Amino acid sequence: MADNRDMERRTIAEEIKSRPMPAEQAAFLNVLRTADLLTAEMRMLLKQHGITRQQYNVLRILRGAGPDGLPTLEVGTRMVTRVPDVTRLVDRMVAAELVTRTRSDTDRRVVRTTLTPKGIEIVDSLLQPVTELHRQQLLHLSEEELTELSRLLEKARAREELPQSSDSEIN
Repeated sequence: MADNRDMERRTIAEEIKSRPMPAEQAAFLNVLRTADLLTAEMRMLLKQHGITRQQYNVLRILRGAGPDGLPTLEVGTRMVTRVPDVTRLVDRMVAAELVTRTRSDTDRRVVRTTLTPKGIEIVDSLLQPVTELHRQQLLHLSEEELTELSRLLEKARAREELPQSSDSEIN
């Protein structure tokens, strides 16, 4: 039996009222459009807790790193979406009392970032709501389809790295 959403499914060209397009362009636009939809819902959830997607990403990274935290630059390399100035992002999180920074005793160039009790409380309180949001967002896909989607997206990212532009957004 077909899902109602299957019957309503439109191509990206139909959604944006465009002419048919090459497969690469359609795939690119589909990724952007889907990411926009999913992240908008995530943004709304996080806003209720007074944090941004980037701040949540840092909180999750630091939660996984354990009580010793990580050097600030390492946090930046682990982020899902790159931010141009991790130091400024962490500055705002220090001001909000979500994280602390400590200069290393052995190497004064290294600054470690760790969660505060408030940061731990927020990231822990979001675990269930975020998991539930992802379930709701992707409920219509089977586990096999989700695995295949992840595999294809990982394959798309695995191509040879190209020099990154200073632009953070492609239109």
